[in-house]
Amino acid sequence: MKGLLLTLQITVVSVLIGTVVGLLFAFFKLSNSKILNWIANVYIAVIRGTPLIVQIFFFYFGLSELGISSYWCATLGLALHNSAYIAEIFRGSIQSINKGQLEAGRSLGMSTPLAMRRIVLPQAFRRALPPLGNQFIIGLKDSSLAAFISSSELFNVATTQGSRTFEEMTYLLIVAIYYLVLVLLFTLLVNRLEGKIAGGDE
Repeated sequence: MKGLLLTLQITVVSVLIGTVVGLLFAFFKLSNSKILNWIANVYIAVIRGTPLIVQIFFFYFGLSELGISSYWCATLGLALHNSAYIAEIFRGSIQSINKGQLEAGRSLGMSTPLAMRRIVLPQAFRRALPPLGNQFIIGLKDSSLAAFISSSELFNVATTQGSRTFEEMTYLLIVAIYYLVLVLLFTLLVNRLEGKIAGGDE
């Protein structure tokens, strides 16, 4: 149960951090500044083009010498990875909102940032929730890679117990069931969320 709770903690915290960073880079991609566009494109290309395990090890060997725990190394590595995909989710959801709504807000005397915050972003967040839910599920499964830097999450606990008892297959089957149940539960929640949003759009 401790391993399960740590897995959920790593997943939730990494997705939350990834959401903040992803939103920032989404704004970079939507900016009129070529420099910010270039920074966002390079960042997303590098993160999406390199393996997640490499990113986790990058944080582990780079930060562990500073006394940073394996938990935070794994969490930051996952957050970095998630942020590149979340940036594209937000970019797509923001661009899906009719530009006329932003122009209408400006015609009412709002500044562009204010119109974006009050009119566009609430609708964009609503449309981004289902894909963000799917990204959370992906992040949940990806959190098992934290075991490779000795973080005592679910997969690490299972493999450790399997090595101690020489029943590796038994514990791998148990941990697979844990992950399957978690994924099915969160998939059900995401599907219900999609249904509510679809119903609200009608």
